Amino acid sequence: MTEVIIAISGIIVGCVLGYLIFRYVIKGKYREMISNAEKAAEVLKEKKLLEVKEKFINKKSELEREVQQRNQKIQQTENRLKQREISINQRQDELTRKRQDIDQQQQRIENDKKLLTLKEQELSNMQMQEREKLEQLSGLSAEEAKKRLIESLKDEARTNAQSYINEIMDEAKINANNEAKKIVIKTIQRVATEAAVENSVSVFHIDNDEVKGRIIGREGRNIRALESACGVEIVVDDTPEAIVISAFDPIRRETCRLALHQLVTDGRIHPARIEEVVAKVKKQLNEEIIETGKRTTIDLGIHGLHPELVRIVGKMKYRSSYGQNLLQHARETANLCSVMAAELGLNPKKAKRAGLLHDIGKVPDEELEMPHALYGAKLAEKYKEKPEICNAIGAHHDEMEMTSLLAPIVQVCDAISGARPGARREIVEAYIKRLNDLEAIAMSYPGVTKTYAIQAGRELRVIVGADKITDAEIETLSNDIATRIQNEMTYPGQVKITVIRETRSVAYAK
Repeated sequence: MTEVIIAISGIIVGCVLGYLIFRYVIKGKYREMISNAEKAAEVLKEKKLLEVKEKFINKKSELEREVQQRNQKIQQTENRLKQREISINQRQDELTRKRQDIDQQQQRIENDKKLLTLKEQELSNMQMQEREKLEQLSGLSAEEAKKRLIESLKDEARTNAQSYINEIMDEAKINANNEAKKIVIKTIQRVATEAAVENSVSVFHIDNDEVKGRIIGREGRNIRALESACGVEIVVDDTPEAIVISAFDPIRRETCRLALHQLVTDGRIHPARIEEVVAKVKKQLNEEIIETGKRTTIDLGIHGLHPELVRIVGKMKYRSSYGQNLLQHARETANLCSVMAAELGLNPKKAKRAGLLHDIGKVPDEELEMPHALYGAKLAEKYKEKPEICNAIGAHHDEMEMTSLLAPIVQVCDAISGARPGARREIVEAYIKRLNDLEAIAMSYPGVTKTYAIQAGRELRVIVGADKITDAEIETLSNDIATRIQNEMTYPGQVKITVIRETRSVAYAK
Protein backbone atom coordinates (compact mmCIF):
# COMPACT_ATOMS: atom_id res chain seq x y z
CA MET A 1 0.00 0.00 0.00
CA THR A 2 2.81 2.35 0.92
CA GLU A 3 4.55 1.57 -2.35
CA VAL A 4 1.45 2.42 -4.29
CA ILE A 5 1.14 5.73 -2.51
CA ILE A 6 4.80 6.48 -3.15
CA ALA A 7 4.37 5.58 -6.82
CA ILE A 8 1.33 7.77 -7.16
CA SER A 9 3.15 10.59 -5.41
CA GLY A 10 6.08 10.14 -7.77
CA ILE A 11 3.82 10.25 -10.76
CA ILE A 12 2.13 13.41 -9.51
CA VAL A 13 5.49 15.05 -8.76
CA GLY A 14 6.77 13.99 -12.22
CA CYS A 15 3.70 15.44 -13.92
CA VAL A 16 4.08 18.72 -12.06
CA LEU A 17 7.76 18.93 -12.92
CA GLY A 18 7.02 18.03 -16.58
CA TYR A 19 4.33 20.69 -16.77
CA LEU A 20 6.67 23.30 -15.28
CA ILE A 21 9.46 22.33 -17.68
CA PHE A 22 7.01 22.36 -20.67
CA ARG A 23 5.69 25.77 -19.62
CA TYR A 24 9.18 27.13 -19.33
CA VAL A 25 10.09 25.85 -22.78
CA ILE A 26 6.85 27.20 -24.32
CA LYS A 27 7.42 30.63 -22.75
CA GLY A 28 10.92 30.69 -24.16
CA LYS A 29 9.68 29.90 -27.66
CA TYR A 30 6.87 32.47 -27.25
CA ARG A 31 9.36 35.15 -26.23
CA GLU A 32 11.57 34.20 -29.18
CA MET A 33 8.59 34.38 -31.61
CA ILE A 34 7.55 37.77 -30.22
CA SER A 35 11.13 39.03 -30.55
CA ASN A 36 11.34 37.81 -34.15
CA ALA A 37 7.94 39.34 -34.96
CA GLU A 38 8.97 42.68 -33.46
CA LYS A 39 12.17 42.64 -35.49
CA ALA A 40 10.25 41.79 -38.70
CA ALA A 41 7.70 44.50 -37.94
CA GLU A 42 10.50 47.00 -37.41
CA VAL A 43 12.08 46.04 -40.76
CA LEU A 44 8.70 46.25 -42.50
CA LYS A 45 8.03 49.60 -40.86
CA GLU A 46 11.35 50.99 -42.07
CA LYS A 47 10.68 49.60 -45.56
CA LYS A 48 7.22 51.17 -45.72
CA LEU A 49 8.62 54.47 -44.43
CA LEU A 50 11.19 54.41 -47.21
CA GLU A 51 8.49 53.67 -49.82
CA VAL A 52 6.32 56.50 -48.48
CA LYS A 53 9.28 58.87 -48.56
CA GLU A 54 10.07 57.83 -52.14
CA LYS A 55 6.46 58.32 -53.22
CA PHE A 56 6.40 61.66 -51.46
CA ILE A 57 9.54 62.74 -53.28
CA ASN A 58 8.10 61.57 -56.65
CA LYS A 59 4.80 63.34 -56.04
CA LYS A 60 6.67 66.46 -55.00
CA SER A 61 8.73 66.41 -58.20
CA GLU A 62 5.57 65.83 -60.30
CA LEU A 63 3.84 68.72 -58.59
CA GLU A 64 6.88 70.91 -59.15
CA ARG A 65 6.85 69.98 -62.86
CA GLU A 66 3.12 70.72 -63.10
CA VAL A 67 3.60 74.05 -61.36
CA GLN A 68 6.45 74.86 -63.74
CA GLN A 69 4.33 73.91 -66.78
CA ARG A 70 1.42 75.96 -65.52
CA ASN A 71 3.71 78.91 -64.91
CA GLN A 72 4.98 78.55 -68.49
CA LYS A 73 1.41 78.44 -69.83
CA ILE A 74 0.49 81.46 -67.73
CA GLN A 75 3.54 83.27 -69.08
CA GLN A 76 2.60 82.34 -72.66
CA THR A 77 -0.99 83.47 -72.07
CA GLU A 78 0.26 86.76 -70.66
CA ASN A 79 2.47 87.26 -73.72
CA ARG A 80 -0.46 86.55 -76.05
CA LEU A 81 -2.66 88.95 -74.09
CA LYS A 82 0.01 91.63 -74.32
CA GLN A 83 0.26 91.12 -78.10
CA ARG A 84 -3.52 91.26 -78.42
CA GLU A 85 -3.58 94.43 -76.33
CA ILE A 86 -0.97 95.97 -78.64
CA SER A 87 -2.93 94.93 -81.76
CA ILE A 88 -6.18 96.26 -80.22
CA ASN A 89 -4.52 99.58 -79.50
CA GLN A 90 -3.27 99.71 -83.07
CA ARG A 91 -6.77 98.94 -84.38
CA GLN A 92 -8.23 101.64 -82.15
CA ASP A 93 -5.76 104.12 -83.59
CA GLU A 94 -6.70 103.04 -87.12
CA LEU A 95 -10.40 103.32 -86.31
CA THR A 96 -9.84 106.79 -84.89
CA ARG A 97 -8.07 107.84 -88.08
CA LYS A 98 -10.82 106.29 -90.21
CA ARG A 99 -13.49 108.10 -88.19
CA GLN A 100 -11.69 111.37 -88.76
CA ASP A 101 -11.49 110.65 -92.50
CA ILE A 102 -15.17 109.76 -92.58
CA ASP A 103 -16.10 112.96 -90.75
CA GLN A 104 -14.09 114.97 -93.26
CA GLN A 105 -15.76 113.15 -96.17
CA GLN A 106 -19.20 113.72 -94.68
CA GLN A 107 -18.40 117.40 -94.32
CA ARG A 108 -17.33 117.56 -97.98
CA ILE A 109 -20.51 115.68 -99.01
CA GLU A 110 -22.66 118.16 -97.06
CA ASN A 111 -20.95 121.04 -98.80
CA ASP A 112 -21.45 119.37 -102.19
CA LYS A 113 -25.14 118.79 -101.38
CA LYS A 114 -25.63 122.46 -100.56
CA LEU A 115 -23.90 123.47 -103.79
CA LEU A 116 -26.00 120.97 -105.77
CA THR A 117 -29.21 122.32 -104.23
CA LEU A 118 -28.28 125.83 -105.29
CA LYS A 119 -27.54 124.66 -108.84
CA GLU A 120 -30.84 122.74 -109.00
CA GLN A 121 -32.71 125.89 -108.01
CA GLU A 122 -30.88 127.86 -110.67
CA LEU A 123 -31.64 125.16 -113.28
CA SER A 124 -35.32 125.10 -112.29
CA ASN A 125 -35.54 128.88 -112.67
CA MET A 126 -33.90 128.68 -116.09
CA GLN A 127 -36.34 125.91 -117.18
CA MET A 128 -39.30 128.00 -116.10
CA GLN A 129 -38.01 130.97 -118.08
CA GLU A 130 -37.44 128.81 -121.18
CA ARG A 131 -40.91 127.26 -120.89
CA GLU A 132 -42.53 130.73 -120.67
CA LYS A 133 -40.66 131.83 -123.80
CA LEU A 134 -41.76 128.67 -125.69
CA GLU A 135 -45.40 129.15 -124.66
CA GLN A 136 -45.28 132.76 -125.88
CA LEU A 137 -43.81 131.75 -129.24
CA SER A 138 -46.14 128.74 -129.87
CA GLY A 139 -49.31 130.18 -128.44
CA LEU A 140 -49.90 126.90 -126.51
CA SER A 141 -49.48 125.98 -122.87
CA ALA A 142 -47.11 123.19 -121.84
CA GLU A 143 -50.00 120.82 -120.95
CA GLU A 144 -51.73 121.35 -124.31
CA ALA A 145 -48.51 120.74 -126.24
CA LYS A 146 -47.87 117.59 -124.19
CA LYS A 147 -51.35 116.20 -124.93
CA ARG A 148 -51.02 116.81 -128.69
CA LEU A 149 -47.60 115.20 -128.75
CA ILE A 150 -48.86 112.15 -126.85
CA GLU A 151 -51.83 111.70 -129.19
CA SER A 152 -49.67 111.98 -132.29
CA LEU A 153 -47.13 109.42 -131.01
CA LYS A 154 -49.59 106.95 -129.47
CA ASP A 155 -50.29 104.88 -132.61
CA GLU A 156 -46.68 104.85 -133.67
CA ALA A 157 -45.62 103.80 -130.15
CA ARG A 158 -48.09 100.89 -130.16
CA THR A 159 -46.73 99.54 -133.45
CA ASN A 160 -43.10 99.94 -132.42
CA ALA A 161 -43.75 98.45 -128.97
CA GLN A 162 -45.40 95.36 -130.45
CA SER A 163 -42.51 94.79 -132.81
CA TYR A 164 -40.03 95.32 -129.98
CA ILE A 165 -41.91 92.87 -127.76
CA ASN A 166 -41.84 90.19 -130.45
CA GLU A 167 -38.14 90.73 -131.09
CA ILE A 168 -37.31 90.69 -127.36
CA MET A 169 -39.35 87.52 -126.79
CA ASP A 170 -37.67 85.73 -129.70
CA GLU A 171 -34.24 86.86 -128.55
CA ALA A 172 -35.01 85.87 -124.94
CA LYS A 173 -36.14 82.38 -126.04
CA ILE A 174 -32.98 81.89 -128.12
CA ASN A 175 -30.71 83.15 -125.34
CA ALA A 176 -32.50 81.11 -122.68
CA ASN A 177 -32.27 77.94 -124.76
CA ASN A 178 -28.59 78.56 -125.52
CA GLU A 179 -27.74 79.28 -121.88
CA ALA A 180 -29.67 76.26 -120.67
CA LYS A 181 -27.91 74.04 -123.22
CA LYS A 182 -24.52 75.43 -122.19
CA ILE A 183 -25.19 74.75 -118.50
CA VAL A 184 -26.47 71.23 -119.16
CA ILE A 185 -23.56 70.41 -121.50
CA LYS A 186 -20.99 71.76 -119.02
CA THR A 187 -22.61 69.78 -116.24
CA ILE A 188 -22.60 66.53 -118.22
CA GLN A 189 -19.02 67.02 -119.39
CA ARG A 190 -17.75 67.61 -115.86
CA VAL A 191 -19.29 64.44 -114.39
CA ALA A 192 -17.81 61.03 -115.23
CA THR A 193 -20.47 58.35 -115.60
CA GLU A 194 -20.57 54.58 -115.77
CA ALA A 195 -22.93 52.24 -117.55
CA ALA A 196 -24.52 49.98 -114.92
CA VAL A 197 -26.43 46.79 -115.76
CA GLU A 198 -28.57 44.84 -113.29
CA ASN A 199 -30.83 41.83 -113.83
CA SER A 200 -33.02 39.42 -111.90
CA VAL A 201 -30.71 36.38 -111.75
CA SER A 202 -27.32 35.64 -110.21
CA VAL A 203 -24.99 32.79 -111.17
CA PHE A 204 -23.09 30.88 -108.47
CA HIS A 205 -20.03 29.12 -109.88
CA ILE A 206 -18.88 25.80 -108.41
CA ASP A 207 -15.69 23.77 -108.89
CA ASN A 208 -17.37 20.55 -110.00
CA ASP A 209 -20.84 19.12 -110.53
CA GLU A 210 -20.56 16.86 -107.47
CA VAL A 211 -21.27 19.87 -105.28
CA LYS A 212 -24.72 20.19 -106.92
CA GLY A 213 -25.84 16.92 -105.30
CA ARG A 214 -24.70 18.08 -101.85
CA ILE A 215 -26.51 21.40 -102.33
CA ILE A 216 -29.74 19.60 -103.35
CA GLY A 217 -29.49 17.17 -100.44
CA ARG A 218 -31.45 14.01 -99.72
CA GLU A 219 -34.84 14.29 -101.44
CA GLY A 220 -34.13 17.99 -102.04
CA ARG A 221 -34.29 19.00 -98.37
CA ASN A 222 -31.18 21.22 -98.49
CA ILE A 223 -32.24 23.23 -101.53
CA ARG A 224 -35.79 23.63 -100.13
CA ALA A 225 -34.40 24.89 -96.81
CA LEU A 226 -32.14 27.36 -98.63
CA GLU A 227 -34.96 28.64 -100.85
CA SER A 228 -37.25 29.03 -97.84
CA ALA A 229 -34.62 30.83 -95.73
CA CYS A 230 -33.55 33.23 -98.51
CA GLY A 231 -36.84 33.71 -100.37
CA VAL A 232 -35.37 32.87 -103.79
CA GLU A 233 -35.69 30.22 -106.46
CA ILE A 234 -32.59 28.08 -107.10
CA VAL A 235 -32.31 26.48 -110.54
CA VAL A 236 -29.99 23.46 -110.74
CA ASP A 237 -29.88 22.22 -114.35
CA ASP A 238 -27.36 20.79 -116.80
CA THR A 239 -25.35 24.00 -116.96
CA PRO A 240 -21.79 22.91 -116.15
CA GLU A 241 -20.24 24.23 -112.91
CA ALA A 242 -22.99 26.81 -112.32
CA ILE A 243 -26.17 27.24 -110.26
CA VAL A 244 -28.70 29.98 -111.11
CA ILE A 245 -30.27 32.01 -108.29
CA SER A 246 -33.48 33.75 -109.40
CA ALA A 247 -35.34 36.55 -107.54
CA PHE A 248 -36.46 40.08 -108.24
CA ASP A 249 -35.02 41.25 -104.91
CA PRO A 250 -31.23 41.69 -105.32
CA ILE A 251 -30.69 41.57 -101.54
CA ARG A 252 -32.23 38.11 -101.37
CA ARG A 253 -30.09 36.94 -104.31
CA GLU A 254 -26.93 38.28 -102.70
CA THR A 255 -27.85 36.68 -99.36
CA CYS A 256 -28.32 33.30 -101.08
CA ARG A 257 -25.08 33.63 -103.07
CA LEU A 258 -23.00 34.47 -99.99
CA ALA A 259 -24.67 31.70 -97.96
CA LEU A 260 -23.96 29.16 -100.71
CA HIS A 261 -20.34 30.28 -100.84
CA GLN A 262 -19.89 29.77 -97.08
CA LEU A 263 -21.72 26.43 -97.10
CA VAL A 264 -19.70 25.03 -100.01
CA THR A 265 -16.42 26.29 -98.51
CA ASP A 266 -17.25 24.81 -95.09
CA GLY A 267 -18.55 21.53 -96.53
CA ARG A 268 -21.28 21.06 -93.92
CA ILE A 269 -24.60 21.40 -95.78
CA HIS A 270 -27.78 20.45 -93.89
CA PRO A 271 -31.01 22.35 -93.02
CA ALA A 272 -29.95 23.44 -89.52
CA ARG A 273 -26.57 24.65 -90.77
CA ILE A 274 -28.26 26.43 -93.70
CA GLU A 275 -30.54 28.42 -91.38
CA GLU A 276 -27.57 29.36 -89.17
CA VAL A 277 -25.44 30.51 -92.12
CA VAL A 278 -28.31 32.46 -93.75
CA ALA A 279 -29.00 34.31 -90.48
CA LYS A 280 -25.29 35.14 -90.17
CA VAL A 281 -25.09 36.32 -93.81
CA LYS A 282 -28.17 38.52 -93.39
CA LYS A 283 -26.53 40.22 -90.41
CA GLN A 284 -23.28 40.70 -92.36
CA LEU A 285 -25.20 42.07 -95.35
CA ASN A 286 -27.03 44.59 -93.15
CA GLU A 287 -23.68 45.76 -91.78
CA GLU A 288 -22.32 46.01 -95.33
CA ILE A 289 -25.38 48.07 -96.38
CA ILE A 290 -24.74 50.54 -93.56
CA GLU A 291 -21.02 50.66 -94.43
CA THR A 292 -21.87 51.29 -98.10
CA GLY A 293 -24.15 54.17 -97.11
CA LYS A 294 -21.46 55.72 -94.89
CA ARG A 295 -18.80 55.33 -97.60
CA THR A 296 -21.10 56.94 -100.18
CA THR A 297 -21.81 59.97 -97.98
CA ILE A 298 -18.10 60.36 -97.21
CA ASP A 299 -17.15 60.12 -100.91
CA LEU A 300 -19.71 62.79 -101.81
CA GLY A 301 -18.83 65.03 -98.85
CA ILE A 302 -22.34 64.89 -97.39
CA HIS A 303 -22.45 65.12 -93.59
CA GLY A 304 -25.11 65.03 -90.89
CA LEU A 305 -27.43 62.46 -92.50
CA HIS A 306 -29.69 60.55 -90.14
CA PRO A 307 -28.43 56.95 -89.63
CA GLU A 308 -31.65 55.57 -91.11
CA LEU A 309 -31.17 57.65 -94.26
CA VAL A 310 -27.57 56.37 -94.45
CA ARG A 311 -28.90 52.80 -94.28
CA ILE A 312 -31.45 53.52 -97.03
CA VAL A 313 -28.69 54.97 -99.24
CA GLY A 314 -26.61 51.82 -98.73
CA LYS A 315 -29.66 49.69 -99.52
CA MET A 316 -29.91 51.41 -102.92
CA LYS A 317 -26.83 49.45 -104.01
CA TYR A 318 -29.05 46.38 -104.32
CA ARG A 319 -31.85 48.02 -106.32
CA SER A 320 -32.11 48.86 -110.02
CA SER A 321 -34.40 50.94 -112.22
CA TYR A 322 -34.68 50.10 -115.92
CA GLY A 323 -31.45 48.12 -115.53
CA GLN A 324 -29.62 51.09 -113.98
CA ASN A 325 -28.13 50.56 -110.51
CA LEU A 326 -30.00 52.88 -108.16
CA LEU A 327 -27.01 53.86 -106.01
CA GLN A 328 -24.90 54.68 -109.08
CA HIS A 329 -27.83 56.70 -110.44
CA ALA A 330 -28.17 58.58 -107.13
CA ARG A 331 -24.43 59.34 -106.96
CA GLU A 332 -24.41 60.49 -110.57
CA THR A 333 -27.48 62.68 -110.02
CA ALA A 334 -25.89 64.17 -106.88
CA ASN A 335 -22.72 65.14 -108.77
CA LEU A 336 -24.75 66.57 -111.65
CA CYS A 337 -26.88 68.61 -109.22
CA SER A 338 -23.79 69.97 -107.48
CA VAL A 339 -22.17 71.10 -110.74
CA MET A 340 -25.39 72.58 -112.15
CA ALA A 341 -26.14 74.44 -108.91
CA ALA A 342 -22.63 75.90 -108.93
CA GLU A 343 -23.12 77.00 -112.56
CA LEU A 344 -26.39 78.74 -111.54
CA GLY A 345 -24.91 80.37 -108.44
CA LEU A 346 -26.84 78.22 -105.94
CA ASN A 347 -25.68 76.16 -102.96
CA PRO A 348 -23.96 73.05 -104.43
CA LYS A 349 -23.93 71.15 -101.11
CA LYS A 350 -27.70 71.31 -100.71
CA ALA A 351 -28.16 70.35 -104.37
CA LYS A 352 -25.84 67.34 -103.98
CA ARG A 353 -27.71 66.25 -100.84
CA ALA A 354 -31.09 66.47 -102.60
CA GLY A 355 -29.71 64.62 -105.65
CA LEU A 356 -28.44 61.74 -103.50
CA LEU A 357 -31.73 61.39 -101.62
CA HIS A 358 -34.17 61.94 -104.53
CA ASP A 359 -34.89 58.21 -105.05
CA ILE A 360 -34.90 56.96 -101.42
CA GLY A 361 -38.62 56.23 -101.84
CA LYS A 362 -37.73 53.37 -104.23
CA VAL A 363 -36.27 51.22 -101.43
CA PRO A 364 -39.03 51.01 -98.80
CA ASP A 365 -38.86 48.44 -96.03
CA GLU A 366 -42.49 47.58 -96.77
CA GLU A 367 -44.70 47.82 -99.84
CA LEU A 368 -46.67 51.09 -99.97
CA GLU A 369 -49.39 52.34 -102.30
CA MET A 370 -47.71 55.71 -102.77
CA PRO A 371 -45.48 57.24 -105.49
CA HIS A 372 -41.83 56.87 -104.62
CA ALA A 373 -41.19 60.63 -104.87
CA LEU A 374 -43.85 61.49 -102.28
CA TYR A 375 -42.75 58.64 -100.02
CA GLY A 376 -39.14 59.82 -100.29
CA ALA A 377 -40.17 63.37 -99.32
CA LYS A 378 -42.09 61.94 -96.37
CA LEU A 379 -39.01 59.97 -95.23
CA ALA A 380 -36.76 63.02 -95.57
CA GLU A 381 -39.19 65.14 -93.57
CA LYS A 382 -39.41 62.40 -90.91
CA TYR A 383 -35.64 62.40 -90.47
CA LYS A 384 -35.38 66.21 -90.14
CA GLU A 385 -34.11 67.18 -93.61
CA LYS A 386 -34.59 70.81 -94.65
CA PRO A 387 -37.89 71.79 -96.35
CA GLU A 388 -36.26 72.71 -99.70
CA ILE A 389 -34.58 69.28 -99.87
CA CYS A 390 -37.87 67.51 -99.02
CA ASN A 391 -39.62 69.54 -101.73
CA ALA A 392 -36.91 68.70 -104.30
CA ILE A 393 -37.33 64.98 -103.54
CA GLY A 394 -41.13 65.08 -103.75
CA ALA A 395 -41.33 67.27 -106.85
CA HIS A 396 -38.79 65.60 -109.14
CA HIS A 397 -41.65 63.81 -110.96
CA ASP A 398 -44.10 66.77 -110.74
CA GLU A 399 -46.15 65.00 -108.06
CA MET A 400 -45.67 67.96 -105.73
CA GLU A 401 -45.55 71.69 -106.41
CA MET A 402 -42.00 73.05 -106.69
CA THR A 403 -41.26 75.69 -104.06
CA SER A 404 -37.49 76.10 -104.44
CA LEU A 405 -34.89 76.24 -107.21
CA LEU A 406 -33.39 72.93 -106.04
CA ALA A 407 -36.48 71.05 -107.28
CA PRO A 408 -36.06 71.77 -111.03
CA ILE A 409 -32.31 71.11 -110.77
CA VAL A 410 -32.94 67.66 -109.26
CA GLN A 411 -35.62 66.95 -111.87
CA VAL A 412 -33.34 67.89 -114.76
CA CYS A 413 -30.30 66.00 -113.42
CA ASP A 414 -32.43 62.91 -112.74
CA ALA A 415 -33.56 63.02 -116.38
CA ILE A 416 -29.96 63.53 -117.59
CA SER A 417 -28.70 60.55 -115.60
CA GLY A 418 -31.53 58.31 -116.78
CA ALA A 419 -31.53 59.47 -120.39
CA ARG A 420 -27.83 59.26 -121.22
CA PRO A 421 -26.82 56.42 -123.59
CA GLY A 422 -26.12 53.15 -121.82
CA ALA A 423 -27.71 54.19 -118.53
CA ARG A 424 -30.88 52.16 -118.75
CA ARG A 425 -32.06 49.21 -120.75
CA GLU A 426 -35.48 47.81 -121.47
CA ILE A 427 -36.92 44.48 -122.47
CA VAL A 428 -37.18 44.35 -126.27
CA GLU A 429 -40.94 43.81 -126.24
CA ALA A 430 -41.54 46.75 -123.90
CA TYR A 431 -39.22 48.94 -125.97
CA ILE A 432 -41.02 48.15 -129.26
CA LYS A 433 -44.42 48.62 -127.62
CA ARG A 434 -43.39 52.04 -126.32
CA LEU A 435 -42.31 53.14 -129.81
CA ASN A 436 -45.57 51.86 -131.34
CA ASP A 437 -47.61 53.65 -128.67
CA LEU A 438 -45.79 56.93 -129.38
CA GLU A 439 -46.53 56.70 -133.09
CA ALA A 440 -50.15 55.61 -132.47
CA ILE A 441 -50.86 58.58 -130.21
CA ALA A 442 -49.58 61.02 -132.83
CA MET A 443 -51.46 59.28 -135.68
CA SER A 444 -54.75 59.62 -133.79
CA TYR A 445 -54.84 63.37 -134.45
CA PRO A 446 -56.53 64.64 -137.65
CA GLY A 447 -54.22 66.01 -140.30
CA VAL A 448 -51.26 63.78 -139.36
CA THR A 449 -49.96 61.78 -142.32
CA LYS A 450 -46.82 60.05 -140.96
CA THR A 451 -45.08 59.58 -137.61
CA TYR A 452 -41.57 58.37 -136.81
CA ALA A 453 -40.22 57.52 -133.33
CA ILE A 454 -36.45 58.07 -133.46
CA GLN A 455 -33.47 58.23 -131.08
CA ALA A 456 -34.65 55.20 -129.09
CA GLY A 457 -38.04 56.77 -128.49
CA ARG A 458 -36.71 60.06 -127.16
CA GLU A 459 -37.90 62.06 -130.18
CA LEU A 460 -41.11 61.85 -132.20
CA ARG A 461 -41.28 63.33 -135.70
CA VAL A 462 -44.83 64.14 -136.82
CA ILE A 463 -45.50 65.05 -140.46
CA VAL A 464 -48.80 66.81 -141.20
CA GLY A 465 -50.56 67.69 -144.44
CA ALA A 466 -50.08 71.28 -145.55
CA ASP A 467 -53.65 71.44 -146.81
CA LYS A 468 -55.15 70.19 -143.51
CA ILE A 469 -53.29 72.13 -140.81
CA THR A 470 -52.11 75.74 -140.85
CA ASP A 471 -48.86 77.10 -139.46
CA ALA A 472 -50.71 78.58 -136.50
CA GLU A 473 -52.12 75.16 -135.54
CA ILE A 474 -48.74 73.35 -135.50
CA GLU A 475 -47.71 74.64 -132.07
CA THR A 476 -51.06 73.66 -130.56
CA LEU A 477 -50.78 70.17 -132.08
CA SER A 478 -47.27 69.59 -130.65
CA ASN A 479 -48.40 70.73 -127.19
CA ASP A 480 -51.47 68.46 -127.31
CA ILE A 481 -49.40 65.42 -128.33
CA ALA A 482 -46.81 66.15 -125.59
CA THR A 483 -49.52 66.49 -122.94
CA ARG A 484 -51.20 63.25 -123.98
CA ILE A 485 -47.91 61.30 -124.01
CA GLN A 486 -47.06 62.67 -120.58
CA ASN A 487 -50.45 61.65 -119.15
CA GLU A 488 -50.82 58.23 -120.80
CA MET A 489 -47.31 56.77 -121.01
CA THR A 490 -44.39 55.87 -118.74
CA TYR A 491 -40.91 56.48 -120.14
CA PRO A 492 -37.41 57.39 -118.96
CA GLY A 493 -36.14 60.93 -119.55
CA GLN A 494 -38.16 63.11 -121.90
CA VAL A 495 -39.66 62.86 -125.39
CA LYS A 496 -39.20 65.66 -127.92
CA ILE A 497 -42.14 66.18 -130.32
CA THR A 498 -41.31 67.84 -133.65
CA VAL A 499 -44.22 68.67 -135.99
CA ILE A 500 -43.26 69.23 -139.65
CA ARG A 501 -45.54 70.93 -142.18
CA GLU A 502 -44.32 71.19 -145.73
CA THR A 503 -45.74 71.83 -149.18
CA ARG A 504 -44.41 69.80 -152.10
CA SER A 505 -44.91 70.53 -155.76
CA VAL A 506 -44.09 67.69 -158.17
CA ALA A 507 -43.85 68.03 -161.96
CA TYR A 508 -42.56 65.69 -164.64
CA ALA A 509 -40.62 66.71 -167.77
CA LYS A 510 -41.50 64.49 -170.75
